[in-house]
Amino acid sequence: MPMPFTPFHLGPGLLFGLLLLSYIDFPTFLVASVIVDIEPLLVPTLYLNYPLHGFLHSLLGGTILAFLLAAAMSKVRITLSPLMSFIKLEQKLSFRSVLSAALFVVYLHILLDSPLYSDIRPFYPFDFNPFLSQSMFIGFELYTLCTLSFIGGAVIYAIRLVSRRRTVVNRPRSFKQDYY
Repeated sequence: MPMPFTPFHLGPGLLFGLLLLSYIDFPTFLVASVIVDIEPLLVPTLYLNYPLHGFLHSLLGGTILAFLLAAAMSKVRITLSPLMSFIKLEQKLSFRSVLSAALFVVYLHILLDSPLYSDIRPFYPFDFNPFLSQSMFIGFELYTLCTLSFIGGAVIYAIRLVSRRRTVVNRPRSFKQDYY
């Protein structure tokens, strides 16, 4: 059964990232939404004798990955500030917001993949997946959910841009702006 292919994970990342913009670091949120799939990328590429959805697709492995990602993003995040300003998503940077983003979305990624794959062990080292679905439509349902999340995120971003533009346009001008 197919998993929500990594770009589809960006849909929930975009939606929740924009909804939680005051609390999380947005770039970390987006990176975290796809970083877990480094595992299914490397396994066939390097011909590894390892499950496609192994340790990183467990809550334990995901937690370790999230902490590593948070450490890396907290070092490079400041270089993304000009880009964040350009796309009108300026944020105050804190390690807490970076770590919150990494943990939230890595767990979300694991929960989105868990209903699809029998090789995922979310509670590793325990060898079971209580989220595994027997529905033949689960792939379609999750792809639809991810696509609708992306559309919802795009709508929220557009509303944010329009309301921000109105705020800037309707801002009262100062005496200095009027006469100098």
